[in-house]
Amino acid sequence: MSEKLALHGGPPIRKEFLPYGRQWINDDDIKAVTDVLKTDWITQGPKVVEFEKKVADYSNTKYAVAFSSGTAALHAAAYVAGITNGDEVITTPITFAADGNCVLFTGGTVKFADIKKDTYNIDPKKIKEQITKKTKALIPVDYTGQPCDINEINEIAEKNNLTVIEDASHAIGAEYKNKKVGGLTDLTVFSFHPVKTITTGEGGMALTNNEELYEKLQIFRTHGITRDTKKLQKNEGAWYYEMQTLGYNYRITDFQCALGISQLKKIDNFIKKRRDIATKYNEAFESLDEIITPYEKKDVKSTYHIYMIQLDLGDLKANRKTIFDAFRAENIGVHVHYIPLHLQPYYRERFGYKKGDFPIAEAYYNKALTLPLFPKMKDEDVNDVIEAVEKVISYYQK
Repeated sequence: MSEKLALHGGPPIRKEFLPYGRQWINDDDIKAVTDVLKTDWITQGPKVVEFEKKVADYSNTKYAVAFSSGTAALHAAAYVAGITNGDEVITTPITFAADGNCVLFTGGTVKFADIKKDTYNIDPKKIKEQITKKTKALIPVDYTGQPCDINEINEIAEKNNLTVIEDASHAIGAEYKNKKVGGLTDLTVFSFHPVKTITTGEGGMALTNNEELYEKLQIFRTHGITRDTKKLQKNEGAWYYEMQTLGYNYRITDFQCALGISQLKKIDNFIKKRRDIATKYNEAFESLDEIITPYEKKDVKSTYHIYMIQLDLGDLKANRKTIFDAFRAENIGVHVHYIPLHLQPYYRERFGYKKGDFPIAEAYYNKALTLPLFPKMKDEDVNDVIEAVEKVISYYQK
């Protein structure tokens, strides 16, 4: 802990550092990758198509296109949604930079709507306040793995002729009103970063039930190039291809998708373990007034991508940084998600955002602390986190 706390509290609870998130790769995953590496396919091969189909089927969605990252998938979704110069897109300030940046990549303007106090997801009522004649799309985020108010957001979009791009990077496998996240909005994006529910190393996917959007996603991923003979303006032979639009090299590899296929077989077990750990935390912290545990709506099932608490410091002789440093000194890898995007220097300087613009999001951030939660955690790891919370809170009550 801090020098003073270590002096009184003795050695740290753990000898080894426990991160807030970590992938779980086993021998089956490794074999799946090495099997592909022994074939002729390294980049875009049959495993990409197979992974896309399996994720689409798992998420009850017609189409899926795999990308090199979740950010690339968001960029593609923004592009195929037709966002361009002069368009405004509304998203939440409590998110990673990619949700705003994907709008800027296409020439659009980012606007924010404040969050709800209970779920920390974007507030549909606040979305309505931000809509103008220039609004083109909405990018709600299933923050921490809890689906946003999808029906309300879809209704707002339909009334205002807007496209909904659901950032479900935290939420593959999550459920909203007994339906899996994936095909519930115009476009949905998953991420397969190592700390997410399943991983391909880096990687992402955009899903849709709209065939036209699906075809646009495919061509955007590969430099805007197509070899589909039905779409060519002319056909000079088997070698012939056409660049018909501006695109990017956002392709994912076959061996990454082999890893994703293997991981997908275990996703339900991964999610169950996450939920079990969250339940243990909730029960352990119920009696601590200083800890506000996550709220989960009755009509959703969160994946608990991260376990986010709010610190109610009250009369404690500490601030959030002191508490954060104390956990780190105990080798408990707490983190903070996320610094409100509108307060990042780039967004402040370009758009004139300032402190106080979105008070609920800022109040949330000032109290936020992420505790370790990932499926490979052992019972003793979970107990170490609980012990550390009790130890740190108890110390600063003195």
